[in-house]
Amino acid sequence: MQEAPLGKYSQVFLSSQLGSKASLAYSERRKRLLENLSSLCLFSGVERSPGTEHVWAYHADRRIQDPAVLFLTGINQAGVFLALDPLATDPADREILFLPERDPSREFWDGTMLGLVRGAGEPASLAEMQALTGFTQIKPARVFWVWLRNRLPKIRRNHIFAFWHDYTDPISQTHLSNKTDHNWQFQLKVSSLLKRVCPMAELRSVASLHMHLRIPLDRARIQMVRVAEAATLQAFASVLRNLATLSNEREVQALIDSEMRRQSDDGLAFPTIVACGDNACTLHYSKCDEPLQAGRLLLLDFGVRVGSLCSDVSRTIPVGGVFNPLQRLLYQIVLDTQAFHQGNIRPGLTIRELNVIAWNHLEDLLRTRFLAKGGQMRRQYPRLPSNPEDPRRPTSLGPHGISHLIGEQVHEGDPFRIYQDQPLRPGMLISNEPGLYGQFVAVFNGVRYEETIGIRIEDDLLVTARGCQNLSQGIPKDPDELEALLNP
Repeated sequence: MQEAPLGKYSQVFLSSQLGSKASLAYSERRKRLLENLSSLCLFSGVERSPGTEHVWAYHADRRIQDPAVLFLTGINQAGVFLALDPLATDPADREILFLPERDPSREFWDGTMLGLVRGAGEPASLAEMQALTGFTQIKPARVFWVWLRNRLPKIRRNHIFAFWHDYTDPISQTHLSNKTDHNWQFQLKVSSLLKRVCPMAELRSVASLHMHLRIPLDRARIQMVRVAEAATLQAFASVLRNLATLSNEREVQALIDSEMRRQSDDGLAFPTIVACGDNACTLHYSKCDEPLQAGRLLLLDFGVRVGSLCSDVSRTIPVGGVFNPLQRLLYQIVLDTQAFHQGNIRPGLTIRELNVIAWNHLEDLLRTRFLAKGGQMRRQYPRLPSNPEDPRRPTSLGPHGISHLIGEQVHEGDPFRIYQDQPLRPGMLISNEPGLYGQFVAVFNGVRYEETIGIRIEDDLLVTARGCQNLSQGIPKDPDELEALLNP
């Protein structure tokens, strides 16, 4: 196929890092899924662009597509369907993409969209869509339900698949479904049609299989993360160089965001958190307009998207350039907990059990280094609840998980986080972000320090065959190094 001009299209997410090889990469992902399917499998992209369902909402984020469809097609626009059929006699029918038709009136506002053109221009449009997406079989999205009705009587199994979030908790055996997103509505429509056309066939969720294939990163996506980490380092270095000239949280956010956007066409991984002093005890602080307070700590949680992957990093630095003794002691406890957690990561263990071990380690350090020496504290968060009815699932003392998966989403994996009870595998990317939040009092050399403090230090760890690799290790976090960089 001749290469198509990608640059003219708006709202397309064929990765900027993969370039002209993008369609081949997405084709390989579909091939891997097809090899593990036993019958027809259906996917629905988002039905409409976010914001259009509410008259008062406006959505300007470039990335709108459901991650499941984005992972398999790279198409970042609404109204897309995908059918994969490993049993199709004709190889061309094993992958069918359904695209909406182009709407010139909408394109006037939003730019050129992927889609077929009705009438005389359709053959040329089809050829270009084939070259761009890597699909040889492309149909208009408006015919999807008619096509499916005609296809179902021909299935050669007693089941078909669709993607929606439907899982069984491996420990409690509880059935879990997410009924809030468009995938749930999609499977209801498919199920209704299946009962009418093939009442003996069963509809199964492909979510667990899809996630199993999607979560470990391949070489190309690992490289995307490395590029993202390098951009994140440069953004943080800019903050360290210029912090003395900034007066409030908003200015810090503007600086770090502009630097990350300058280095990546794909935007921010998530809204940057900049929280000074007491504000750092609000985990998802978004107000971001308070003045920087000399002598207080400044918590930054930030990341950039490169292609379909992203970085997710947190750093805590002293406004004024120097940690006071209380801040330094508590900071070192969090930093040592982070190093302890990183040293424990290896395939076969679960995130949940590793979280428990790490939080308990932080508590031990607080007792020996802080409380045993006269320090006092009152933490502001409710501790994670224990579950005496289920002793198989360990619980911890921490305010949040130390690790979560990172992938097509910043918080990757199933929405119920049952992945926390599944063994880690090489290629998984996870966060490492212990934190400490509350009011602390201690005396150092006869001087009493009392302060509300929020500290979080976060790195991104790639699970390897024997342990893990810290992809954000180069982003400064040692307290002596931070002070030296803040006071050149």
